[in-house]
Amino acid sequence: MVILPFPRKNLNIDKKHIYHCDLYPQLPKPLQEVAAERNYLLEYLHWVPVGEVGIPVYYSKLSRAMKKLKYRNLIYPIKGGLFVHIYPDLKSGRDYYIPIEPSITLELDSIMPKIERQLMDIAEQVGSAETEEERKKVLLKGIDMACTTNHTMPGLFRKNGKIHVTPRQLEGIKYLVLRDKIGLGVLQPLLLDPYIEDIGCSGVGNIFIEHSIFGSLKSAIVFSSFEEVDDFVIWLGERVKKPVTVRNPIVDTMLPDGSRLNVVYGKEISKRGSNFTIRKFSETPYSILELIDLGTINYLMVAYLSLVLEEHMNVFVVGETASGKTTMLNALTTFIPPDSRIVSIEDSPELQVPHKNWIREVTRGVSRGEKGEAVGMFDLLKAALRQRPDIIIVGEIRGREGLVAFQAMQVGHGVMSTFHASSMQKLIQRLTGDPINVPKPYLDNLDVVVIQNTAKVPGKGAVRRTTSINEIVGYDPSSSSYPLIEVFRWKPETDTFEFPGHMNSYLLEAKIAPKRGIPPRERKKIYEELERRARILERLHKDKGVKDFYELFQVLAEARRKGLF
Repeated sequence: MVILPFPRKNLNIDKKHIYHCDLYPQLPKPLQEVAAERNYLLEYLHWVPVGEVGIPVYYSKLSRAMKKLKYRNLIYPIKGGLFVHIYPDLKSGRDYYIPIEPSITLELDSIMPKIERQLMDIAEQVGSAETEEERKKVLLKGIDMACTTNHTMPGLFRKNGKIHVTPRQLEGIKYLVLRDKIGLGVLQPLLLDPYIEDIGCSGVGNIFIEHSIFGSLKSAIVFSSFEEVDDFVIWLGERVKKPVTVRNPIVDTMLPDGSRLNVVYGKEISKRGSNFTIRKFSETPYSILELIDLGTINYLMVAYLSLVLEEHMNVFVVGETASGKTTMLNALTTFIPPDSRIVSIEDSPELQVPHKNWIREVTRGVSRGEKGEAVGMFDLLKAALRQRPDIIIVGEIRGREGLVAFQAMQVGHGVMSTFHASSMQKLIQRLTGDPINVPKPYLDNLDVVVIQNTAKVPGKGAVRRTTSINEIVGYDPSSSSYPLIEVFRWKPETDTFEFPGHMNSYLLEAKIAPKRGIPPRERKKIYEELERRARILERLHKDKGVKDFYELFQVLAEARRKGLF
């Protein structure tokens, strides 16, 4: 249920006289305009204790600069004609996230069971509908058959079996039925919000979210008991056709929109009760230029990585949980030559590669009672070697598939992957130890390691930074060590990047320069190419306004055809 951080009030607002209420004239013009179009938003605003917290500011779109807001009392729109209120909570470290839905100000608890019973008559029609749009039409038709607004006492039955409701109640009923029958119930507004990155339920209490602008927030959606959470995760599992049971208490699957869902069911294995986490899927991934905007990386580092990937070299993006590894890996794919054949292998489909010649493969688990065999990362990686790829992208290396990845490097396939480790030393230890067990002499097939970390920067809060880019030069069997060159390094005291690899890069001078036809005595000229590329990327970004992931890929493809990049 939704529990607001302020009391609900009795409302008596006539839509025909919306401009004559006491609150409406006080609203800023942008908020007046949307409130006039969406009556339920104005109803909700009458509940907000504006005398205590002030009138919310309306933003049609959020910006990164809003991270610096010290006092957050604002409303913004999301998909589906809905709104979100970020409501200040000065007593705790997290502000409230309140989804504003057409049903929020209505009391429909006594009416909805009657609607449900009436809709049972069309259950077969809903089940036989092949598309979401067809199901939506059937449900709306069923609601119209079940309800009438031609009466003064809502909630009662007429002789013809129809339920009397007000026009506002009908609006709320239609919203709730579609939300719960086609969407994911109370979670649907969170899935429609493009600014949300993660949704987490830790058991009884509030659902928490990670917001790309405002960080960690507590939603007004609350589970009040263990039984309520259990019922919801069972419903959620059935909704995505991956049921959770006592015998199969853990489910890891994808939602219809591509978001990743993990469910843990029952107090036997989770002492705080059932819980779930949703990692939101972004329709358009961050481009590398957007990561530059965020301060994650700079133009010179990006130019270096573009040269590396253009030669199909092997790159790992390494870091701890939530450090931005997958985001960085995805952004870097724009530098893979557009005519490359790519095979990606993932546990869940998070990568969004812009190339046309892309084979996307995903592992398959088998729950108890299901037919068929499980297909893991190891199986898919072995199969990928027979598909003649130029680049193999492994979503994350965790087990014995790591050895196959290094074998693929040895026979000339470029490999990109993410890996959980906090430093070069930890990376080498994990790759050469159980359960991956890559032989130490194989490790120098890995050319570049990009290390991502989350850090706190004064005045900026928690940020994600590429803290170093490293080259593995080779393997010294006498000392069982790996000569490394730290090409780029982040300086936390100034939040800037330095280039210790200038005139000292093994890959640029010994591998990339020869492939670009630069004679040995002139190999230092490769640094001029590096700086030229950095300037091109900066001009595209700042002067031409190129930023979108797919737009950048198309622009770079055209520049390559003309010999400009």
